[in-house]
Amino acid sequence: MSDLTIGYAAMLEQFGPQEVVGYTALAEEHGFSGCMAADHFQPWVPQQGEAAFVWNVLTAVGERTRGDLGPGVTCPSFRFHPAIVAQASATLAAMYPDRHWLGLGTGEALNEHVVPGYWPEAGERSLRMWEAIEVIRKLFDASLAGKDVKHSGRHFQMETTRLWTMPEQAPPILVATAGPINAKKTGRYADGIITVGAPLEKIGGLFEKFAEGAREAGKDPDAMPKVLQLHLSWAETDEQALANAMTEWPNGGMKFPKADIRSPHDFAQMAKLVRPEDFEGRMVISADPDAHRAEIQKYVDLGFDRIYLHNVGRNQAEWIEVFGRDVLPKLKR
Repeated sequence: MSDLTIGYAAMLEQFGPQEVVGYTALAEEHGFSGCMAADHFQPWVPQQGEAAFVWNVLTAVGERTRGDLGPGVTCPSFRFHPAIVAQASATLAAMYPDRHWLGLGTGEALNEHVVPGYWPEAGERSLRMWEAIEVIRKLFDASLAGKDVKHSGRHFQMETTRLWTMPEQAPPILVATAGPINAKKTGRYADGIITVGAPLEKIGGLFEKFAEGAREAGKDPDAMPKVLQLHLSWAETDEQALANAMTEWPNGGMKFPKADIRSPHDFAQMAKLVRPEDFEGRMVISADPDAHRAEIQKYVDLGFDRIYLHNVGRNQAEWIEVFGRDVLPKLKR
């Protein structure tokens, strides 16, 4: 079982690239370790206001910090051909040895459909992701062996090539999922699992499927990373914490699938329907650091070894200081 790591979830849809780098470095100074940076072409709602290119930002974060680095998550299927994702990941891993992991997901129309074309249903998006992972694995393995490789599949073609810049070891591939079928495939075909805050019984079911797939592939699920991205809202008062959630992160209160919505302006219209009670059971909104500590501890007890925290408000520096002092030291593995 890995040691517990509490990292900073850098929301590139909320903060400019220089801000994100500064906040990540500040978080490390206060006891956080590592950065999960969001890969967005557009923000969820216009109020958030940013969408920097994740690979540039991770490179700058790598120069300012010592913890792990991961895009959380990128889609290797629409905006990017998987060969390009493999090249970006291999380069980052070569620059910062033993620090980078590659987080992959099926994608959302908000980001992927900016390159027009057919937007498939969820099942096909999953099939595309798994084939993309096959391409990335081929490139990593062949390139480490000093060989060329090609691919001809249902969704992707790649002519004979290799990655000419590689780290000594390929970065681990972690897959983001919230469903049992992909959780089992993640255990079988990936190196670790990423998910978001949800009822503990649901995540427990994901872990069971993940472990089942890992064991079928001859792997030890207890030795594989289990990564959580956890959204929360802390401020100096409960009222301000709620206002931050309603203004800055209304998407956190939307109780429906969001992968097919294409515009921040459409999300903004839907956000008008979000009410404070919609966040109940989905995100802790409180001025009490101990309320947040108790929520995080539940996920630690469930078996997560890496948890990346996102405070939804603009009060990042204050939150980092308070949590570094009053929350992180009290979490127990």
